[in-house]
Amino acid sequence: MQQKTVLTADDVKKVLAAAEAEAKANHWAVAIVVVDDGGHPLAMVRLDGAAPISAYIATEKARTSSLGRRESKIYEDMINNGRHSFTTAPVLQGMLEGGVPIVVNDQVVGAVGVSGVKSAEDAQIARAGIAALGV
Repeated sequence: MQQKTVLTADDVKKVLAAAEAEAKANHWAVAIVVVDDGGHPLAMVRLDGAAPISAYIATEKARTSSLGRRESKIYEDMINNGRHSFTTAPVLQGMLEGGVPIVVNDQVVGAVGVSGVKSAEDAQIARAGIAALGV
């Protein structure tokens, strides 16, 4: 049997805290979501001033990244470069930059999705959260 690495509750708290600290340090009002490898939400925070829709968008970015095993930006780039039919891909609804997978020992164990500021800034916040795991 194969063995699988999973995120613990403490891991999720570290990721969320570090991502929130990055957002607050830059005065960015965002929603931050951490999901497991199946795209199921494990934790979410919507910072003061973030639009309610950002919670939904962040969740879908994280889910897309986790299920696709890559950054959600790859899908956005694919569509922007002319593969418009990819917008009909089932399940994937967050095909915008800001979803970043959490990779441990070459396995995607989850993802972080962020929404509320520019897409590159969303991704910056997600990466800061993941960096807290030291992976």
